[in-house]
Order: sequence, then C-alpha cells, then structure tokens
Amino acid sequence: MPFFRITLLCCTLAMIACTGNHTNTVIATDTNTVPALTPLHLVSSAFKEGENIPSIYTCDSTNVSPALHWNNPFKNTKSFALIMDDPDAPMGTWVHWVLYNIPASDTALSSSSVKDSVWANGTKQGVTSFRTLGYGGPCPPSGVHHYYFKLYALDTLFQLPAGKGKQQLLNTMKGHILGEADLMGKYKKLKG
Repeated sequence: MPFFRITLLCCTLAMIACTGNHTNTVIATDTNTVPALTPLHLVSSAFKEGENIPSIYTCDSTNVSPALHWNNPFKNTKSFALIMDDPDAPMGTWVHWVLYNIPASDTALSSSSVKDSVWANGTKQGVTSFRTLGYGGPCPPSGVHHYYFKLYALDTLFQLPAGKGKQQLLNTMKGHILGEADLMGKYKKLKG
C-alpha cells in the first residue's frame, strides 16, 4: 500500500508539472499575511471593549482605577506590565498609568488600586503624564477620547526602580514580550 501511494503521488506531481496547472498552489512564505494569534485577553467589569468608561473612574468623580482581569496563557510568563494612554490628547499621547513587575501569578487588578510606588506583591508604578505615580483617570479637555489599557505578558522581571516612564518601560520590554492584550474605553468630560 505505501508503494501505491508513493507512485500515485509521483504521477500526480508529474501531471501538474506537464500541464502547468501549478499556479493555484499557495505556499505561505510571507508571514505578514498570516494573522497573529493573541491568546492573551484583557477585560474589565466596569466597561466592555469600545464602551464608555463610567465617570467614577475619571476626574469628573473619584478618579479611581477600574478593575481589570486577564488570563495567563504562557507557561514562561515571569511578569506583566500595564500601560494606559490616550492617543487623542492635543499635545500627543497622554500616559495615564504605568505598572510593571506585576507577578505572573496575578490575573487581576482590583478597583481603586493604591498609589504606592511599590506594592506588597512587588508591582512597581511608573510616572504618568500628570507627573505622578499611580492611576490618573480620563480627563479630556474636549470631545470624546479613546483610552487604551495595554497589558503585556513578559518573560522576565525588570530591575527598573519604581517611577520610570512609559518610554523607558517600552525600551526595557523589547525582546521580552510574549503577548499583548488591549482594552479600549471612551470618555467625554461632563459639563461643569
């Protein structure tokens, strides 16, 4: 039986070569055409993807951080990092939150996260565009802005001290990102 299959395969290949009908054969050599699979997911109990962020999490109210939840699909995750920013800000992307060295065993951030530079579990907070540590909620000057929470699964813990900025974190993360998950919420400031 194996001999028959080999013979049939050889005959089929020979027929394709002779007739020139090999142009329909597709071989994926360009990896840019293959969609990337991202098994890492980030969600919030406060709002769904693309929805409005409730005002309690903004400068119009108590300005506390929303609860976030994620999975950990990678066996070699050593830590997570989180960046929240607003690309619609008139002076360029505005950074609202920077966290790194979130333990790999953690898969959630509770609402109203503390503003401490280093948490009991080793998580470190970076500086925001407000020039403060910790979460700074949406506070757009006008119109609807889009706020992106970006979670990174990383293969290492960083020796960065607390208080570093978004760009320093991104530079340090190069070559260590296992996966990324994004969650976007919108907000328009309430009229005074």
